[in-house]
Amino acid sequence: MGDALRELREIIADVAALRAADAVLGWDQETYMPAGGAAARARHRAALARMAHERFTAPRVGELLDALRDREGNAPDLEDLDAQLVRRTRILYERARRLPPNLVQELAHASALAVDAWRDARQAADFRRLAPHLERLVALTIEKAEHLGYQDDIYDALLDEYEPGMTTAEVEQLFAGLKARLVPLVQAVAGAPQVDDAFLRQPFDPQQQWAFGMDVLRAIGFDLVRGRQDQSAHPFTTSFSQSDVRITTRLRADDWASGFFATLHEAGHGLHAQGIPPALDGTPLAWETSLGVSESQSRLWENVVGRSRGFWEFWLPQLAERFPQQLAGVDLDRFYRAINRVEPSFIRVEADELTYNLHIFVRFELERALVARRLEVRDLPAAWNAKMEEYLGIVPGNDAEGVLQDIHWSMGAWGYFPTYTLGNVLSVQYFAQAVREHPEIPAEIRQGRFDTLRVWTQERIHRWGAMLNAAELTRHITGGPLDSGPYVQYLEEKYREIYRL
Repeated sequence: MGDALRELREIIADVAALRAADAVLGWDQETYMPAGGAAARARHRAALARMAHERFTAPRVGELLDALRDREGNAPDLEDLDAQLVRRTRILYERARRLPPNLVQELAHASALAVDAWRDARQAADFRRLAPHLERLVALTIEKAEHLGYQDDIYDALLDEYEPGMTTAEVEQLFAGLKARLVPLVQAVAGAPQVDDAFLRQPFDPQQQWAFGMDVLRAIGFDLVRGRQDQSAHPFTTSFSQSDVRITTRLRADDWASGFFATLHEAGHGLHAQGIPPALDGTPLAWETSLGVSESQSRLWENVVGRSRGFWEFWLPQLAERFPQQLAGVDLDRFYRAINRVEPSFIRVEADELTYNLHIFVRFELERALVARRLEVRDLPAAWNAKMEEYLGIVPGNDAEGVLQDIHWSMGAWGYFPTYTLGNVLSVQYFAQAVREHPEIPAEIRQGRFDTLRVWTQERIHRWGAMLNAAELTRHITGGPLDSGPYVQYLEEKYREIYRL
């Protein structure tokens, strides 16, 4: 049994190395790769994806898993890492075996080309430049879902990749409950006098923006020895290991809030990646199970902490030192209300906390229709605009601020978008639990101290890596099920106070 486990670990290490190499190429493609490198990069990444898939799905892996079946048991002990490793590997192995290697390679190649086409199309605000790539990806995604299998809804097969154990029906139920509470609140806010944020919409020197963002990264505990920040067209986080975590942001000279909150959002992902125990590094126990849980960490730092009044009690004076002209005469109350201004907008990543989920509803409904063949790719821009008008009351003026704003579909990430709303819900539920266990956390945030909260997330969330899905982890942390109630209450209390409803 010891020899079988050792051999399994060696194979897994090879797969992890191939995945890391692909991640390096992906990070470089989004940050420093010259535009002319797209075609070659697509071939390189496709080859790595095929090799990793073939290595992981080789018959020998199945033989080793069979030999270790007794060691796995039902793996109830989270501290038994060997049992958890076998259990998690079996789940991923059985899923991966359903996908032919040529399909995996073709998906990787098509998505690498599509990402470059998306970047070009977005810059030109011309969906037609992406459409052929997207048509190919939709066809490949449907083929992938059919290979994976599903019972009730083809979307279940795709959702399961990012949110194991959750069904499309459960997402619909969650979204319906949120719509019932959030839409009336958005309407009530829309009828109130608007918050003035004009002072945020003036020139802010990008170098000073960068420097302030780095100050906050250090303060919240993002380890710059084991991580770094760069700039990209679409902010993202990637982890080659828990000791090499890369985040990116997007700075705009006339929109300080956009860049800062992108930094804070990705820092939350980065802290999660750096918080994975070294013993799990390079194994399937460190490969994300729930992107909703991952998103909960970015939303925790971006919104629950970063858009709180207490956070800015400490940081506003320091921000004002870097931008004395822009923030002259701006007190805490005015600043706090401005960074939480509610206004329907076209760009999801810049949406306010209250309307953000409406953007997710749009994407969820459209991608379900695409993979169910109820919507053709050529009709996607018009369908997008119609959904934006339905949910947010606005219609994009061009494709760049509409259907082309997100990179996800061009990356082949179908079934991903619901995890954003799930992360919003969990961010508040987890923070409430942290404060129950450590009532001093809000006072520490007002003092610019974040160690208690960061350590709590490491010990209660990050340490389990990929051992638990969202529902299992939530029950393990809180003793109860996933619950949107605290999230809705948080939004209602916050925005009724800000807009004086």
